[in-house]
Amino acid sequence: MALSKFLDPKLDLTFKKIFGTEKNKNILIHFLNDILGFTEINTIQEVEFLSTIMDPEIASDKQSIVDVLCRDSSGARYVIEMQLTRDKGFEKRAQLYAAKAYSRQADKSGKYIDLKKVFFIAISNCNLFPDKLDYISSHTIRDEKTNEHDLKDFQFVFIELPKFPKNKEEQLESIVDRWLFFFKYADETTEEDLRKIAEKAPIIKLAYDELDRFSWNEKDLVAYEERIMDLRKEEAILEYRLDLATEKGIQIGEERGIKIGKEEGKIEGKIEVAKAMLANNVDVNTIVKFTGLSISEIEELSVNGTE
Repeated sequence: MALSKFLDPKLDLTFKKIFGTEKNKNILIHFLNDILGFTEINTIQEVEFLSTIMDPEIASDKQSIVDVLCRDSSGARYVIEMQLTRDKGFEKRAQLYAAKAYSRQADKSGKYIDLKKVFFIAISNCNLFPDKLDYISSHTIRDEKTNEHDLKDFQFVFIELPKFPKNKEEQLESIVDRWLFFFKYADETTEEDLRKIAEKAPIIKLAYDELDRFSWNEKDLVAYEERIMDLRKEEAILEYRLDLATEKGIQIGEERGIKIGKEEGKIEGKIEVAKAMLANNVDVNTIVKFTGLSISEIEELSVNGTE
């Protein structure tokens, strides 16, 4: 298999190199305007990078650090995250970090009227909302009866790459399509596809240029390869845990199946597998795929404990 010219933009190292540096600030601005649909007078013209540490008291914890945090010239904040797997409680963490970005604006004067809007944008390499068909969803605070948008200072945008159905350049119809194609298939993009993308979206060509492995120095490339190896190691550990969980679940299910009936035994087996996987911190989407249980059933197991 030929070595790809372009690196994967979904890793933290590459994502931050493209969207989290002064050198590439223009790429970030275009991305935000495109994804949020800002045009004409509403377009972002300038951004300032802010500290990405959301919980200073636990700054050593990777989960307390977002990938990119910035504000535009109007004061609005943007939290941008690349999500490789669906960690437990992701939706709550998204809301927590948006709230922290919001509260950071308050000064000692207590002038809440000056607080500006916060956008939380997650590009996810896994399904965050399995029941939703759309690959981009936007969430705001609405009046449940009238759908009026009175509380306007929070907006959450989730991009679920596995749901994006277009895998060929000729299928791409919009700038948003081209951004999603970039995230999902950058390391598989051919020179011919890139030429066509560059004609229609020069800014995305600049993002590709940042992924050109031949432009990376040896130190950064080694760090990238080590990160790839770490992810593969994590996947191997997960597979091992899945094997153990499966064996335990099948054994318990079969034992109980003798007593309560074959079909109920199968259900018990799935539940035991789910419990074992939860105990090993396997993400919910993987458990759903493996057991066939619903997210609500798995969350109920999580709430009630895995013992």
